[in-house]
Amino acid sequence: MSSAEQHKEKLMHDLNQVIRDAEDLLRNSEQQGSEGFKSAKERFEHTLRNAKAEVARIEDLVVTRTRDAAKATDVYVKENPWQSAGIAAGIGLLVGLLVGRSR
Repeated sequence: MSSAEQHKEKLMHDLNQVIRDAEDLLRNSEQQGSEGFKSAKERFEHTLRNAKAEVARIEDLVVTRTRDAAKATDVYVKENPWQSAGIAAGIGLLVGLLVGRSR
């Protein structure tokens, strides 16, 4: 898994945890009775619902794009096996040179 993917997963995990914590806070704040608090709580609940929907949408989008990229790569490799092997060898050579220089 790439570093970018790890960061995305961590971000999504953290955002989901914030949402869960906020839901807990709302459940545990029922004893508050003022009108201002009730109004703020309603606005927060609305925002929270929107955030949850957005997280779900982003997760679906990431999964779809990842699946599409994997399919496109698979098709390209099947249609161009020698070019794919050459590209992979070139990338391997570049990585090897960069690793060798960093020592």
